[in-house]
Amino acid sequence: MITAKRQLIADALLTGTGAEVALAINNDGLRSGMRLWFADLDERHGPIAEIKPHGLKSHRVRLTFGNFSGAVIRQIGKAPIEDQQLARALISSISAEHEVSIQGQDLEDWIIADGSFHLQAIVRHVTGPDTDDAVRRTCQEVVVPAMAAMAELIGYDVVDIDAVEDMTAFEGAVHPAYVKRRERNPRNRLLCIRIHGDRCAACGIEPRLTYGVEIAIMEVHHLEPLANLVEPRPYDPAIDLIPLCPSCHRAVHTRRPVPLSIAELQKRMEDARA
Repeated sequence: MITAKRQLIADALLTGTGAEVALAINNDGLRSGMRLWFADLDERHGPIAEIKPHGLKSHRVRLTFGNFSGAVIRQIGKAPIEDQQLARALISSISAEHEVSIQGQDLEDWIIADGSFHLQAIVRHVTGPDTDDAVRRTCQEVVVPAMAAMAELIGYDVVDIDAVEDMTAFEGAVHPAYVKRRERNPRNRLLCIRIHGDRCAACGIEPRLTYGVEIAIMEVHHLEPLANLVEPRPYDPAIDLIPLCPSCHRAVHTRRPVPLSIAELQKRMEDARA
């Protein structure tokens, strides 16, 4: 049953959104499902995603807001234009085959104005909905981008140990920690790969096909080197980031401080094969 996949779902959401989630079984109706929400907001005060079996081979995903979400919704209403655009891009990146709809709104320019916001998607599988592969696919292809969009609007950012150390060592110097957080923002990585595909932009390898889903690794490369920044700025995954396999990513950074361009790396690969 899907209720036995608690850890699988939690891991997928942490990887995709950078935020801890809490989960609970939902026994409403004839079939059990899972409800999840950001752990620092309780179930009543923010976005809630529900995954539930639908028919014989599908999941139904719903995203709504708790009954006391007014403060979070007001915070979302103040989100910068850039974050709104990234959130819409994340929702738009969900495949049309999953029948995504937002009640009463167009998928291209939706807004969250009040607690009536309601997103729904139907994810159809070849096998039954309770297998690991089916649950993982639903999470990766629908739940992660939907909750990542909410995280973008709410304003979550990733703070890792290195960033915290920077903030301590350089009190008052905001930009070192800020740049690191944006660089490691998993939503930027998620959106970059959803926009550009899961293929290395330099050598063309597709790690999922080569190694399998469980151990496939794809990295994200900044086309404008961070070392060149005078001031930190947010990155647009559509134009500033590209996917590279670990080997090509390491290769472009063999030149410092300005990495090799993708064209230069491809030229070197061509010369090596000649």
